[in-house]
Formats: sequence, C-alpha cells, structure tokens
Amino acid sequence: MQRPSIRKFLNNKYFAYFTAGVFMIFAVLFGISTGTVSVPILSIIKIISSTLFGIHYFEQVDPMYQSIVMNIRLPRVILSGLVGAALAISGAAFQGLLRNPLADPYTLGVSSGASLGAVLTLFFQFSLPVLGTFTLPVLSILFSFLTIFLVLMFARKIDRSMRVETIILTGIIFSSFLGALISLMIALTGDELREIIGWLLGSVSMRGWDYIKLILPFFMIGVVILIFNAKELNSFAFGEERAQHLGVNVQRRKLIILTAGSILTGAAVAVSGTIGFVGLVIPHLSRLLWGPDHQHLLPLAILTGSGFLIIADLVSRTIISPTELPIGVITALIGAPVFALILMQRKRKERSG
Repeated sequence: MQRPSIRKFLNNKYFAYFTAGVFMIFAVLFGISTGTVSVPILSIIKIISSTLFGIHYFEQVDPMYQSIVMNIRLPRVILSGLVGAALAISGAAFQGLLRNPLADPYTLGVSSGASLGAVLTLFFQFSLPVLGTFTLPVLSILFSFLTIFLVLMFARKIDRSMRVETIILTGIIFSSFLGALISLMIALTGDELREIIGWLLGSVSMRGWDYIKLILPFFMIGVVILIFNAKELNSFAFGEERAQHLGVNVQRRKLIILTAGSILTGAAVAVSGTIGFVGLVIPHLSRLLWGPDHQHLLPLAILTGSGFLIIADLVSRTIISPTELPIGVITALIGAPVFALILMQRKRKERSG
C-alpha cells in the first residue's frame, strides 16, 4: 500500500483543525503566562480549572497569580482572541463573497465606518434607553453596515457590472474619507479625544470582562450566520451567475453575508479600535494552507485569527515593556510584509503557470 504524500497529510482536515487548535491553545497559555510577573503554565491550568469546573487541588495556588490571571490577563487574552477571530472570519467571508484576496473589513471601508460610529458614541456619550451599555457596539455595527451599503451603492453607480476591483477601490475611497472625518474631529476637539486616539490605534488593554460581555453576543450571532452560509460562499467561488444556476438566491445571500461580516467587524471595532491586516492575511494564509472550502476555512480562520491576535497583543505589551505599543501597529508590521510575500508568490505562480 502506497504511503500518503506529505501534501495530502497537510491537507487532511483533522490535521488542520489539530494544528490550528494547538496554535490557539499555545497562544492563550503563552499570553496569560508572559508579562512583568511570569505565571507558571501549571498554575494557569489549576486556576482556570478550579474557577470554571470547581476542581480543588492539594497545593494552593499563589493568590497573586490568581488575581493576575483572572482579573488582568485572562480577560485580555479572551478579548483579543474574540476580536482576532471576528476579524479573521469576516475577512474570509468577504474574500469568498467577492472572490478577491484583497477584500477585508479594512479595505472595504467597514472598519472605518465602525470606527466613526464608535467615536461618535464615545464623544457624545450616547446611551440609548433600551440598549444601555450595548449602545456602543450596536451603533458601531449600524455604521459599519451603512458603510458597506454605501460602498456597494456607489460601486454600482460607477460600474453596473459591479466588478470586484471597483468595489474594493470604492471601499478604499470610503475608508480614506471616513478616516479623514475622524481625524478632523480629533483636530477640532484637541485634548478631549486623546483617549480616543489611542483607542483608534487598536488596543485590548484594561478592557476587562465587561467588554467580553459586549462583543460575545454579536460574535456568536455573526459566526453562526456565516457558518450556516459556508456552502453558499463555496458557490460564489464560481461567480454569481453560476451560483444562481446552482440554486443560490444571490442577492439575499450576499446581503446576509455582508450583514454578518458587518456585525462581526462593528463589534470587534467597538471593543478594540481599528486593527488592520488580520482580516486580510489570516484568511489568505488559511486558504493557502488548508484549501478554499469555506465549511472548513471559516472555523480554521477563527482558530488561527484568534491565536494570531493574542500573540500580536503579547508582543505589543512586552516588546518595549513597561510601555505598550498599540496592537494595530504590531499587526501592520507583521501583516504587511507577510501579505506582500503572499502576493509575490502568487504572481510567480501565475507567470510560471
């Protein structure tokens, strides 16, 4: 019997989930363990298992470790993981829907729209009576959805055929325009928006469990919608016309996928600010490693994106400790060269093919 090739082994879905899962677990444990005070991995496992499952150990864990893990590092790691997962899966969905690796929440203007909604909410201290603390993510999601709607509307006006390049260029124009509006608000108000400037650069520092409660319901809704539309995303890979022949209600599914992506992006931006390149690079790398099937690509993007942003946050708070860098700076420094290499490799393949 012939032994399976290495490529076939790497493409095995069980191996893919195992690799992505191990990467995420490693990132979580390493993210909680590392800092000004180093917490042993065994102590982390004991603290989490005793808190979540009520398991009692003979040896008591140092109360200082307990406080550091449960009050500072664990909520930070969980939040960065949720944000990374949300951006990665929405990026994978946008890329699949538009059939272009350059599509992501940032290039389509969705992140900038969400940022504008969040900045307006924070600056004017909006608090809707029914929503209360959920006002921030809801308005952020609303602005992100409004932005993608305007991008598609303007792209249709410019190009009736709605080519992918037109949509992406329109998204970049909207992103620049909305970014300029935010900058103008900051310039006019001066010191009052100093905190918002730091927030816009992307951070999960000092957010705590309350921010996890803010993003979690929207994360769950967005993920479930996209997972249930994975087969339709596979159909879109053949083009909208072919997808329609395969029985897909193109307009309806497109609206559902864009809405889910906007929910995830808006919620992520509301709790962490604008973090670029996660939704661009992670789905593309996952697709290269494990194939284009969205039924597996979306869950794998969640695991990989989560682990990636946890590591990026760890670097941001330790590289020049005790000073913290904005997490958006780290993702850009890592993501931009990686994506450039991916594009160069793709260009070489096209030339050789």
